[in-house]
Amino acid sequence: MMFTAERVEKKQFDLVFLTVLLMLVGIGTTMLFSSSYFRAENLFADPLHFLRRQSAWVALGAIAALAAARVSLDRLQRWIPSLLLLTLALMILTFIPGIGVRFLGARRWIFVMGYSFQPSELVKLTLVIYLAHILSRKYDQIDDPVNALLPPVIVVGLFVALIYLQNDFSSAGFVIVVAMAMFFIAGVPIRYFLSLGAMITPLSLLLLLTREHRVNRVLAFIDPARDPAGAGYQVLTARAALEHGGVWGVGVGASVRKLGRLPEAHSDFVFAVIAEELGFIGVIAIVALFALLAYRGYRVAYRCGNRFHSFLAFGLTSSILLQALLNMAVVSGLVPATGVPLPFFSSGGSSVFVTLVMCGLLLNISRRTEQGDTHG
Repeated sequence: MMFTAERVEKKQFDLVFLTVLLMLVGIGTTMLFSSSYFRAENLFADPLHFLRRQSAWVALGAIAALAAARVSLDRLQRWIPSLLLLTLALMILTFIPGIGVRFLGARRWIFVMGYSFQPSELVKLTLVIYLAHILSRKYDQIDDPVNALLPPVIVVGLFVALIYLQNDFSSAGFVIVVAMAMFFIAGVPIRYFLSLGAMITPLSLLLLLTREHRVNRVLAFIDPARDPAGAGYQVLTARAALEHGGVWGVGVGASVRKLGRLPEAHSDFVFAVIAEELGFIGVIAIVALFALLAYRGYRVAYRCGNRFHSFLAFGLTSSILLQALLNMAVVSGLVPATGVPLPFFSSGGSSVFVTLVMCGLLLNISRRTEQGDTHG
């Protein structure tokens, strides 16, 4: 056992994954500065405001990722109850006045000593770890809905409800999608998905249609020209940025839509600035980097002999990839606006921190893939 542990410790990281990760962080930070300096200058009289804040979170995330890349995964499993309780406590804190702060109608952040954190980003990581653990343990009983499926469904449902109560419908839906992907890969029978879908779909439609801004987003998606100065403005402006970029782009820093015309150009719609400045070629390159990152992550998941490691690698990779695809789809006008960030690119310390921890865990699992892990 000692010998195996030494071999795992000395094994190198996946250099391809690590290279792609560093490229995404570097390009993402550069494009964040390009898309944010105008807004930062107007709001804070400091064009480097968002860059400094994001760089600090990247540095913290890099330290946390290094720790995640070296932590014992067996020990990580023992920490799961504490991690669930910590995440639950942070989610509840968002509703406490003085700690949780309402912004644009949502209570998604906690503020301590001038710093903000979005606990729903941590939920994405915590639930993936928890589901990988519980589904690997219950793998041989996966067709037993009461003993194997009901506990994780209740846990996921609790966190989804809290996220929804924060007025974050998009993140709640995203968590459900990632959870269902993990249930599927664990071999949960299709009939249970059909039953769950029959219950969730009417409820989701009801929740969607009970808030005016959500209805407006759907209408803007269907016909943005219907209200070009209101609900459709962001969609139309993002589309104009995509078209203006052409094949080669207008050059880094030369976007005109980010100069006050494109709302949230530094966060939810940073991909529109990327398309305008880097063009179709740049977009393809960034999509290729995400695709390669996902390929290496799924490759690790497929090659793992340990079920917990395999499910964990699958869930982490899916969370990063689906966020990227969803954000790009929103900016491209393929789905209604959601508010889901583009990993490594969108402004948001919580998002980049959690994403880097996910990547650290993927590097951790990749170091053990060749060691002949047995199912567990």
